[in-house]
Amino acid sequence: MKRLSRVVLREGVVTTRFVSSGLKSDFGSKALRFLAMIGLGLALSGCVASSRLGGGLVNPSQEATRQPGPAEPDTAAPIESGPISGTELPPPGSETAQSTTAPGAAATPSAAAPPLSGTPKIALLLPLSASGGTGTAAQALKNAADLAMADLPGASIELIVKDERGTPDGAREATKQAIAEGASVIIGPLLASSVQATGSIARTAGRPVIAFSTDIGVAGRGVYLLSFLPQSDVDRILSYAAAKGKKTIAALIPESAYGTAVNATLQDVAARNGITIKAIERYTPGAIDPAAQRISAVKDQIDALFIPENGDNAAAVAKALSGAGLDPKKIQLLGTSAWDDPRIFSTPAFANGWFAQPDKSGFETFAAKYRERYSSDPTRIATLAYDAVFLLNALKKNKGDKAFEPDTIAAPEGAIGLDGLFRFRQDGTNQRGLVMMQVGKGGAVKIDNAPSSFP
Repeated sequence: MKRLSRVVLREGVVTTRFVSSGLKSDFGSKALRFLAMIGLGLALSGCVASSRLGGGLVNPSQEATRQPGPAEPDTAAPIESGPISGTELPPPGSETAQSTTAPGAAATPSAAAPPLSGTPKIALLLPLSASGGTGTAAQALKNAADLAMADLPGASIELIVKDERGTPDGAREATKQAIAEGASVIIGPLLASSVQATGSIARTAGRPVIAFSTDIGVAGRGVYLLSFLPQSDVDRILSYAAAKGKKTIAALIPESAYGTAVNATLQDVAARNGITIKAIERYTPGAIDPAAQRISAVKDQIDALFIPENGDNAAAVAKALSGAGLDPKKIQLLGTSAWDDPRIFSTPAFANGWFAQPDKSGFETFAAKYRERYSSDPTRIATLAYDAVFLLNALKKNKGDKAFEPDTIAAPEGAIGLDGLFRFRQDGTNQRGLVMMQVGKGGAVKIDNAPSSFP
């Protein structure tokens, strides 16, 4: 068993966690099957009878075995095919929103943006010179992008890398340089404040951005977040609970950036699924007991309790539930991908609880190849850069001159990436297709597969 690093962005600081997971070593046979879907299996805007171009997925091995050749010209006819693939979600503690408008963010590039023709340049903006975990995550993202380019024989895009230093000023400088050098699309940055700075300049120049921030406040048309967002977790767990007959719930939510993001979408998702929320209680780490006592007042009116907590407070939450008379054997516990934590699995109160998360098999396969190439474990979010590169290459091959238009990037059919189905929404956020898991002894078991398409 290997220990895989997982990056958590919390309050602007990147830390690393480790989770145990078995790895598959044959990346060539499995990963390229997953990843070549990105090259040929893109779900594009425009409909045929099945609502997907080509009506389904193309065999991924077609891209993996394609021989190197010249890049396709911009005028090449689109190749009709089906969706791409995505990545997994980190635990709670997403980076803190830095919503103050960066000074000069709306400034135009220092050099005129050159016309876009030939093989498009894709700029990868990362805080490579940042210290600590932020720099570590940036290097892993760059490595993953390099792996993606190496796995694209006859790539239809060219990758250029810029260090944005993890600051708004650095992001502005790197963005202007990238646009002056002819970048058609920008991948990155990582932190919210840098994404905000890059987005302002890129919009002025008409260049789309596919960023890695988890702060939905910096998303918007033209600035798309490929990161793992808790909104997809909430949608999946509540829709599954409703399908299993759970109609009345309460929620016990931590006072954290992650908890706030979850809470912001909870009521809308519940309403869409016909679920009534009897109580929502927030708590700080040292004051869980009073919140649990307030939930206890409605315990006879609910059939499920939603707790988007991670392992940090698992024991304290379990103790609070017991003290308040909330019996997990009588009330179904519901969680998010934050539950993918050995401390949750070893806490008896969470036994048989349900939670949503991306399918991890794609990451495990990717991690094996990454380790072989770089002699280190990738951060969990490294697959985001890999998928972004494959996505843009596929869009270019399939859509030619229209590859990077908003309606193409945010096509409703979505794509299948390393960790399953995903799509960009028109507002710049994303939606992911997740598996459903049930907590068991020392681990979790899959109880429902991820959807293969969006409704």
